[in-house]
Amino acid sequence: MKVDEIRNIGVIGAGLMGHGIAQEFALAGYDVRLHDVDSGKLRQAQEGIRVNLQMLAGIGLITGDQSGIARRHLTTTAVLGDAAREADVVIEAVFEDLKLKQEIFRSLDELCPAHTILASNSSSLLPGLMASATRRPDRVLVTHYFNPPYLLPLVEIVRHEGTSEETVRTIDALLKKIGKTPVIVQKEVPGFIGNRLQAALFREALSIVQHGIATPQDVDTVVKNGFGRRLAAAGVFEIWEIAGWDLISAVCGNLFPDLEASTELPPVLREKVERGELGTRTGKGFYEWTPESALALKKRIAQMLSAIAQEQKRGEEYNLI
Repeated sequence: MKVDEIRNIGVIGAGLMGHGIAQEFALAGYDVRLHDVDSGKLRQAQEGIRVNLQMLAGIGLITGDQSGIARRHLTTTAVLGDAAREADVVIEAVFEDLKLKQEIFRSLDELCPAHTILASNSSSLLPGLMASATRRPDRVLVTHYFNPPYLLPLVEIVRHEGTSEETVRTIDALLKKIGKTPVIVQKEVPGFIGNRLQAALFREALSIVQHGIATPQDVDTVVKNGFGRRLAAAGVFEIWEIAGWDLISAVCGNLFPDLEASTELPPVLREKVERGELGTRTGKGFYEWTPESALALKKRIAQMLSAIAQEQKRGEEYNLI
């Protein structure tokens, strides 16, 4: 299937990621059917999309007309067949449970047209596991979005051995067409690219806290006010290209032997979970949280991501002049 032939998109799961993914395709003018078995989640999704579009229009990333187009192109349904029957592409975004995802892919394989591409928004499960539940493994892959999907442009396209080149090219072109920045993960591996990098950083951060080198708050301060700011402008390889690989080799030769390499969860994290100190939703994690401070953190993250998106849009408009 060619990207210009795609008209209808199905999104399965109306939670945090699903409704954001549906919103983006509807905003791009595709007819989108958002499915969830929970009618309450569908109502929440509609309200979430309304708020998201209002925010995007308020900061100038979309116009009021575009917001109206998105709402007209999106419908919700509690019937899986309604979302699948005419879909050219279906993106599954349900809870990270392999058995559940395989059941959904098995049903989608029965309900969707023969040409439909089936994608999962899984952040950790390998696409081959979902493909094994279908009779169309060549048209199955992972499209891993990052949260919030309407502010973060990256999507990891993860293929398995049986995914066809045509499927990869079609999804890559489709994502680019709606303004995303896709990368292709050529071999299925747990965590793909983004989560492997995040996990490596987090393992070292936990080790620093576990060994009393610094507090969680000071670790966060280093990230936010140091290299984290650079990473918003340039990637790891780009940054070190400037420094020079001779310097980096010398530094890393001294540092790598001392970095955390354990394959076990550190006690500092296990103890938090055992005590029920899970973060903002329980009021305590490595920080103390009130509902107000938790909301303020979420708003700060959204505002920073919005500012970056605005700056990128200005840069694109400048390049067109």
